[in-house]
Amino acid sequence: MSEGEARQSEDSMQAGAVTVSDVQELIRRKEEIEAQIKANYDVLESQKGVGMNEPLVDCEGYPRSDVDLYQVRTARHNIVCLQNDHKAVMKQVEEALHQLHARDKEKQARDTAEAHKEATSRNLGQSEGLSPPQAFAKVNSISPGSPASIAGLQVDDEIVEFGSVNTQNFQSLHNIGSVVQHSEGKPLNVTVIRRGEKHQLRLVPARWAGKGLLGCNIIPLQR
Repeated sequence: MSEGEARQSEDSMQAGAVTVSDVQELIRRKEEIEAQIKANYDVLESQKGVGMNEPLVDCEGYPRSDVDLYQVRTARHNIVCLQNDHKAVMKQVEEALHQLHARDKEKQARDTAEAHKEATSRNLGQSEGLSPPQAFAKVNSISPGSPASIAGLQVDDEIVEFGSVNTQNFQSLHNIGSVVQHSEGKPLNVTVIRRGEKHQLRLVPARWAGKGLLGCNIIPLQR
């Protein structure tokens, strides 16, 4: 991640348009900095195990001849600068995750506001003798800032449809895993039952700061 890309990512977050991709770029930048810090510490270790504070002059006040003073001073300077960069990037990661979480809360609030309209449609369907759809799995946990959280999934949501997977063809969680792996970066239509009400969501599996492409744990329902 170049300096220009880092600045662009920071400007994007300040504009309130932070995305999962922004967080991924920041995480990659953090890992790059950590690798550079380790490389510079390795340089110090190769110079008689000189650390960050060990004197570079001998007991008589002369520059030490047993180490490469230029390499040591350069490595120490690089470590100080990189540690400052690391602190700044970690702050950006924290702010980005906070924005994603806040946006997720706003979306959940909108979902709640729309629940009344959906409840009306659901009650109308029941009055016409339509049976509610059958769920085959349930959301057990969700990580803040994850693709699942951004899509609006909530804990205890019962899944009726997950992309091409439904009650008729669901056999195991491997079915969902296969759909997710083949749909990275592509929107999936997900239908869930939440507190007796049907919700239609759009979930985009993607790499993010945490593990997996969803950031949620799904368990099958006993049928």
